[in-house]
Amino acid sequence: MDRDRQAALMQAVAEAGDRAAFATLYDHFAPRLKAYMMRHGAAEDVAEELAQESLISAWRRAATFDAAQASVATWLFTIARNKWIDRLRREKRPEIDPNDPALVPDDMPSPDSGVDQAEVEARLRRAMQSLPAEQTHLLQLAFFSDLSHRAIAERENLPLGTVKSRIRLALARLRTQLDGEGNGA
Repeated sequence: MDRDRQAALMQAVAEAGDRAAFATLYDHFAPRLKAYMMRHGAAEDVAEELAQESLISAWRRAATFDAAQASVATWLFTIARNKWIDRLRREKRPEIDPNDPALVPDDMPSPDSGVDQAEVEARLRRAMQSLPAEQTHLLQLAFFSDLSHRAIAERENLPLGTVKSRIRLALARLRTQLDGEGNGA
């Protein structure tokens, strides 16, 4: 089918909603659009679906076709290409499931759990204050600055074994004090 015939058929679709003209265009372009999609990596069933969606879109938007800007084939293949791109984008960024547990906010903590948390923090602060300054400093570097033992040793110019021993000793002291406070001692 030549370009002039295609343009005349599309004009009939645009002006009068001519179903027979559209059927002729459909029969001509559907297999070509499907083959185009398959060449671009679409599975056969996806390619057929995209070709149908493209032609349905062309039917709905027939009034926007302008033969002075592009041929019917160019217009239809552009629609098909855009449908394919939209499909790929949707697959890369799937629809958001509002019931996904990762998207559901945590329950608000109860007032007593806030009080419990504050008590635990106060106990930990008291226990930290009872440690020697060098142990407190090393714990802060390890846990609050997120430094490895090796990085702390290099930063503080201490042997690695000394850093590990001081941190281990500090944690043992903290555990002992917190266990003692928790038992009412």
